Amino acid sequence: MKLSSLHILLTYQCTLECDHCFVWSSPWQSGTLTLPQTRDILQQAKDLSTIESIYFEGGEPFLYYALLLRAVQMASRLGFQMGIVSNGYWATSVDDAVEWLTPLAGLIQDLSISSDEYHWSKPLSQQARNACRAAEQLGIPIGMISIAQPNLTNAASPVGQLPTGESAVMYRGRAAEKLVAQVTRRPWLQFTECPYEDLREPGRIHVDALGNVHICQGISLGNLFRSPLSAICAAYDPESHPITGPLLHGGPAELVRRYELPVADSYADACHLCYEARSALRGRFPEILMLDQMYGVAEG
Repeated sequence: MKLSSLHILLTYQCTLECDHCFVWSSPWQSGTLTLPQTRDILQQAKDLSTIESIYFEGGEPFLYYALLLRAVQMASRLGFQMGIVSNGYWATSVDDAVEWLTPLAGLIQDLSISSDEYHWSKPLSQQARNACRAAEQLGIPIGMISIAQPNLTNAASPVGQLPTGESAVMYRGRAAEKLVAQVTRRPWLQFTECPYEDLREPGRIHVDALGNVHICQGISLGNLFRSPLSAICAAYDPESHPITGPLLHGGPAELVRRYELPVADSYADACHLCYEARSALRGRFPEILMLDQMYGVAEG
């Protein structure tokens, strides 16, 4: 597995508790990296020699601003391109947003702000507008992440039915519990591939706030605080892996068949079937599917 990008979840905590969140972030969620742990992750990424870019996300990474700023500074010294994903809660005015972003100017190549009806009850929040104006003043490239509201016509995510500039909900994590009732479901046998992740050669992976390495959120390849990232990458065999192997050979439907799992007649999308199948398999594969935060059982 040759990686070019690493996405670091600095924390599972967030100021919001969005219904579509597939990492179950909330103000009550647990798990935040420390500065020494973050330094260790960045050095392991550098030692791998193939990683070019780092993204800091969460949860909401700006909740731990001192950690975020120091992490960005360290990653910059190591020569990485960088991005940050945030909901922009801190941009209460343009002037305030400038103060938050000024130390990051010249160090990050992308600031992605999430704004939609899940985050702020309207497509484009005032916080997002303030963040955009501040970033433009400081010369920080900025983009928007917007997720469409589910309805009876866009559950299967055909691009032509989604509003311009918006992406579809992936029905995993909290969305698998909160949003599936709002969409038309399809027969489970139709979900014969993973439509979002390259499980054979992913290119990028996520490292969460506990050190777990995710090839897809909720599928761990190991923990880089116990085994080096280089060793985890070298050991990954997608065909023989008990979760990615079936997914590669027939998608979530094959995961159900392989392990003879109980199944409903229909699901919202491939992520929904995969998430439910993985939830049922957690006891059988505790070292792979052991991430309580990703399965909504570590809040409170």
